[in-house]
Amino acid sequence: MFDLKPLSKDAVDSALSKAERYRLLNEPDEAESICLDILEIEPGNQQAKVMLVLALSDQAGEGSGAAARAQQLASQLQNDYERLYYSGLVAERRARAHLQRGGVALNGAYDWLMDALDCFERAEAIRPAGNDDAILRWNTCVRVLQKHPELKPSGEMREEPLLLE
Repeated sequence: MFDLKPLSKDAVDSALSKAERYRLLNEPDEAESICLDILEIEPGNQQAKVMLVLALSDQAGEGSGAAARAQQLASQLQNDYERLYYSGLVAERRARAHLQRGGVALNGAYDWLMDALDCFERAEAIRPAGNDDAILRWNTCVRVLQKHPELKPSGEMREEPLLLE
């Protein structure tokens, strides 16, 4: 098999820009690969970790376990606000994956939205001045709940990773 080639340290900033561009082009697997290359040479690079959380959570409904990996990575971010905010974002995206699947999968959407709301509320309490991102995400989750009054607590323990993620 082939060996991976290491990224040079002076290419990190450019690689981060490319990872963001691939995410915006709806190619999260490419962004994921770039972030993994960055983290191979700079394991503590928080920008790459955040970008990887986003790229993985972009794949929440693909059955790959990416959302569970994103949740685990978000819990390891160094900054308390970012840890809460991105954990909430991943939970919200997991809820949306359940909504897109419909049927039996709807059972988990409410629970993931509740997790997201909890994270966003806690992030709001410690947010940097002028940063209302957690409030914006909170409001989005509330609107999803308002739009889907049929959503109810599942009453079951969720297993990791969910089969639809």
